Amino acid sequence: MSLTEAIVSQSAPAGERPFLPAMGFGAPTATYDVFTRVLGARAIHWQLVAQAGVAPGQTVLELGTGTGEVLLLAARVAPGATLVGLDPDPAVLDLARRKAARRGVPLRLVRGYADQLPYDDGSVDRVLSSFMFHHLPPAEQRAMLAEARRVLAPGGSLHLVDPDGTDPGILGWFAGHDHGEGHGRGHGHGHGSPHLTGADDVATMLRDAGFTDVDAVARRTRTFGRVVFHRAVCAART
Repeated sequence: MSLTEAIVSQSAPAGERPFLPAMGFGAPTATYDVFTRVLGARAIHWQLVAQAGVAPGQTVLELGTGTGEVLLLAARVAPGATLVGLDPDPAVLDLARRKAARRGVPLRLVRGYADQLPYDDGSVDRVLSSFMFHHLPPAEQRAMLAEARRVLAPGGSLHLVDPDGTDPGILGWFAGHDHGEGHGRGHGHGHGSPHLTGADDVATMLRDAGFTDVDAVARRTRTFGRVVFHRAVCAART
């Protein structure tokens, strides 16, 4: 699928799998934004957008877009960008759609999985991911990174923020508290606990996926624990 031809879609993706909703411990999905803002996620989202250097005219894909907070911030700094959010959870996509409509932001929201992206090779300038990576088991983490590199144009970059596996704090508990269902949060099959990964291990997976200029750009400690900002570049394909 060409991103420039994509339409807003909440239909079930091919090969639909069970997933853990955003508020996996049973709270209403509508409380998700309040919960994450109380924990200080907005500052993290702003830093991720700034790190990515999103510019008008670029195509930006967020994996695990949730309620669209990151893309809505990106729209404020790059109003001419094509902003695409992918998530398998129809409830959070509906919240994102309504927020975008209220603000007049033309987000493209699609149900799907991070390890099976329905987009053309080299069709994206930036791939973003915020607090989603640890919800995937290791095999799907690697598949997600391979797919991110595939859809990135040469010179495009991936920007990922996730809890530090050495100091996950409350995020580690929140990610692992799956209400007994054993499903990964919306993106693949989990196993009842988060797959928190240290920065060095994430860097190794990024290089194994073919990325260059891999870097842990920053580390931040918040009330919910320590997070790491990763950056990696898609080099020209040979």
